Amino acid sequence: MKTTPFTAKHIMLGAKMAEFAGYNMPISYSGINDEHNAVRKNAGVFDVSHMGEFILKGENALDLIQRVTSNDASKLTAGKIQYSCFTNDSGGIVDDLLVYCFKENSEYMLVVNAANIEKDWNWIMKHNSKGVEMENISDRTGLLAIQGPNATKILQPLTDMDILNLKYYTFTKGKFAGVDNVLISATGYTGAGGVEIYFEELQTGGQSNADKIWDAIFGAGAPEGIKPAGLGARDTLRLEMGFCLYGNDIDDTTSPLEAGLGWITKFTKDFTARPILEKQKSEGIKRKLVGFEMTDRGIPRHGYEIKDASGSHIGVVTSGTQSPSLNKAIGMGYVDVKDSMIDSEIFISVRDKLLKAKVVKLPFS
Repeated sequence: MKTTPFTAKHIMLGAKMAEFAGYNMPISYSGINDEHNAVRKNAGVFDVSHMGEFILKGENALDLIQRVTSNDASKLTAGKIQYSCFTNDSGGIVDDLLVYCFKENSEYMLVVNAANIEKDWNWIMKHNSKGVEMENISDRTGLLAIQGPNATKILQPLTDMDILNLKYYTFTKGKFAGVDNVLISATGYTGAGGVEIYFEELQTGGQSNADKIWDAIFGAGAPEGIKPAGLGARDTLRLEMGFCLYGNDIDDTTSPLEAGLGWITKFTKDFTARPILEKQKSEGIKRKLVGFEMTDRGIPRHGYEIKDASGSHIGVVTSGTQSPSLNKAIGMGYVDVKDSMIDSEIFISVRDKLLKAKVVKLPFS
């Protein structure tokens, strides 16, 4: 298994470790519910250094991004970020990603999912017919997500950059915790506020940048009760917000329109799968990703069948959990469009029993 610059720290802290996307990652420290609530109410730190980062440079960099992504990256100016997805030749999703604009038209960073780094790189390369300079910096880039309502207040003393007033989906670069060239973005996967911090994993004066940044964050945050958090809480937090997880809620067979990502699918430009998705939009989709909450007692899990009152198959659960914040069982799944209206009654097949659930608006509340 691969490691991140923080793997030794996770183990030292007694984290429950497991393989994820080929990496040895922390699943939980003090418990998923405890870490989840720390992020919702205060602040928590996630090691997400397993994510992939690509730099695209050159006069045709924007053209390439426009070709392979569904959103309109021409709207980006320096310091802005955009959520987007790669679409394949059949209208499915190769991956979802963030596009960071360093220089308009000529320099960008794409942040992709860990399990898809090689697949995404090959997909972009396949369409790079105009000599755009591409660099995969994933293996030398560290990434921490400090999330929660008190995250920026805790971090601000560690930098001269104004992160307290950093607008959502923008970023800044500068010195943080004594480390130069650190990128801080007002992004995350929890819906709890906070930032993500990117840095080079270089040794400086005997101590790595990773150690410097980690130690500074927990030094500043200890009096405030900041906690390390694992992938378990990351999953429950994103699910409460209705955020898609690649490999569960979206994949090569799901279209952005089916997944409720029409808002990042712009037909004002040419991109892979545009004709297929335009046809879907005009003719209407047959299935739709919905959020639901259980009305009967039971927890929905990935892969469980969704049925109607007569027991007929109408869909499948893609994500499900017992919500720590809401204290109820919630999930997402694809259902036939006719069954996707808010308040529609659906049934989740749990160990050969049909348990009642109802379709609800996202995010969950």
